[in-house]
Amino acid sequence: MQSNFEPSRSLMDFHIAGFAHHDGLRVIEELKLGTKVDLRFEPDNPHDTHAVAIYYEDAKIGYIPTVKNGLFFTMLYYGHDIFEARISMVNTEVHPERQFRVSVKILDGR
Repeated sequence: MQSNFEPSRSLMDFHIAGFAHHDGLRVIEELKLGTKVDLRFEPDNPHDTHAVAIYYEDAKIGYIPTVKNGLFFTMLYYGHDIFEARISMVNTEVHPERQFRVSVKILDGR
């Protein structure tokens, strides 16, 4: 008997840390539900040696929270860009640190 089961590609979701301290407010009107964002490691970050920044086009809009960035940093550091990240929640009525969530899935390389 063959199963059609496939595990979820969903890996993690989180609020964007530091949104108001970077370019997030400059591009806030462009960040819609489903907008693709990029994850980039920052090994020279003076505040967190495992920092992973979140970019929308050329604008750094914040970071993966420190408590959740270890796996992403390690994979990106070693050249494994296997993630698909998108804006998964928008609520501009709350504090800037809680306005946007990002969901990350593993790319299907089959």
